[in-house]
Amino acid sequence: MRPTFDFTPLFRSTVGFDRLLNTLENANRLEAVDAWPPYDIVKAGEDTYRVTLAVAGFAPEELTLDHEPNLLVVSGQKAGEETAPYLHRGIAHRDFRRRFELADHVKVTGANLADGLLTIDLVREIPEAMKPRRIEIGRAQPQSLPTTETRQIESDQQAA
Repeated sequence: MRPTFDFTPLFRSTVGFDRLLNTLENANRLEAVDAWPPYDIVKAGEDTYRVTLAVAGFAPEELTLDHEPNLLVVSGQKAGEETAPYLHRGIAHRDFRRRFELADHVKVTGANLADGLLTIDLVREIPEAMKPRRIEIGRAQPQSLPTTETRQIESDQQAA
């Protein structure tokens, strides 16, 4: 049995982390996990990822990729059911729908189907405005104090 965590105190004391906390809360819920089709997730580079699904028996036109904000949905639907009398059917041809939660700014760059493996390439593209930038520090010119003319007070009167 998995322990359940209460994220309520974090909701009360944080601002802007609601999406992250909702994701943690959803991952914590016990759900029936369908392990088909099997898949791998590989970090191919600093900001690139690859998801590979084993979809043997599916043609490209029977697979659908939907990229929504922060979500990738891969689904497969067989076109027609074969009516051949099988003695043993070990290759699964059932419909499926697999969801992948994506981080902010992760985009799908391509998908290929070869040898029964569907490969989906992803890249994280951080907008230029959100990237860290270096601020140049300039040298300030020393400010000179305003010059004042010094006056000498002259007196025409003589002391007695």
